[in-house]
Amino acid sequence: MPSQDKDSYLFGLIGSGIGPSLSPALHEREADRQGLRCLYRLIDIDTLGARPEAVGDLLRAARDLGFDGLNITHPCKQHVIPHLDELAPQAEALGAVNTVVFAPDGRAVGHNTDVTGFAASFARGLPDVALERVVQLGAGGAGAAVAHATLTLGAGRVTVVDALPERAAALADSLNHCFGDGRAASAAPDRLADLLARTDGLVHATPTGMAAHPGLPLPAAFLHPGLWIAEVVYRPLETELLRTARALGCATLDGGGMAVFQAVDAFRLFTGREPDSAAMLADFAELSGAAGAHKQPATKQPDNGSAHEQPATKQPDNGSAHKQPATKQPDNGSAHKQPANK
Repeated sequence: MPSQDKDSYLFGLIGSGIGPSLSPALHEREADRQGLRCLYRLIDIDTLGARPEAVGDLLRAARDLGFDGLNITHPCKQHVIPHLDELAPQAEALGAVNTVVFAPDGRAVGHNTDVTGFAASFARGLPDVALERVVQLGAGGAGAAVAHATLTLGAGRVTVVDALPERAAALADSLNHCFGDGRAASAAPDRLADLLARTDGLVHATPTGMAAHPGLPLPAAFLHPGLWIAEVVYRPLETELLRTARALGCATLDGGGMAVFQAVDAFRLFTGREPDSAAMLADFAELSGAAGAHKQPATKQPDNGSAHEQPATKQPDNGSAHKQPATKQPDNGSAHKQPANK
């Protein structure tokens, strides 16, 4: 646990196309409320001309420069793992890290707050929906986190569909190992229409819908009013998927709550202090409204401090969140020692 004696912090976000991220403002505003000084820097691998595999070098540079912690987003959440000294149990189970805390002795400890962030947002925004059968589109770093969260929230079975079938199968195997046989399955993209015809809801965890990847992640004809739709993308807040689903009468959840609640959990890990989640939700509403008042560049891709992986199967035609206070939120866990491969 970080010392509460500190009154100034330096954080950063490593990822691709992160210019529009609201993570810096969310963390800096919460620090101000708590009487802390906080500087949050964006470390964009696109701007640096670096590949995702360079995340280890960036991590070491941040540690040497005195950073207290980092958020990690697409496409670095899995690449960062070999460069860490420890993993919290949840991050180890997921095989994905979105938060790195630098301990006083210099150890880099990896966590995943995407799981708790999505779970809190879902419980708040879609508290009463059926969860017996869920289809998830996307099996990357964000997909692994939200699938774990969905099963933790009580889903009976999650079927994972990904443009890379082997990645979907690997995630389903991992989920069955963690939650028990039969709780997860994988399916090829050509089965998506049939699956959605007889499922309760769809979790979307690919980058399609982001500013840099506009459009629908699946044909609009696959959607129907009996589905609920949960989105991971938050910039823009209303993706084409959510807009299309709402027009059909589907219950929908945008990616904003996940963005806020993962930041709430990351701030707690970084500082050892309890953040004001209600104030951070209000900050997000203000910031996202202000951002929406300006034309968003079509070339940049946002992020959560969390992330989104690879575009889905098809791109035709797109909807936001609602409802009530959070009820459930899984634990981040404490760290398990893992040897660093440097």
